[in-house]
Amino acid sequence: MAKVSEVWIIDLGMVAKARPCLLPTDYPADDELALITVLPHTTALRGNRWELPIAKPFLKAGAFHLQQVQSVSVARLERRLGALNPEEWRLVQDQLAKYLGL
Repeated sequence: MAKVSEVWIIDLGMVAKARPCLLPTDYPADDELALITVLPHTTALRGNRWELPIAKPFLKAGAFHLQQVQSVSVARLERRLGALNPEEWRLVQDQLAKYLGL
């Protein structure tokens, strides 16, 4: 079962394709919608402030793109690649809070 701070290959649809995504939320409970929030990873960098590069051996060079935060059906989760360590996860939380104005 998927957990917060893990990176999974997720099918984002025909145009976006299957790509690595970071999970900023846990797997939903039985009484919740079968949705999970994701931050897609991209290798097509633009150099803007909302691209968050985190080097991991299971990812190509690139960044998680905070402007692409979205919710997808849990049925789209394909396979787990790995997870962020606590320091990396804290960086994501801080940047995501800035992006969302929290």
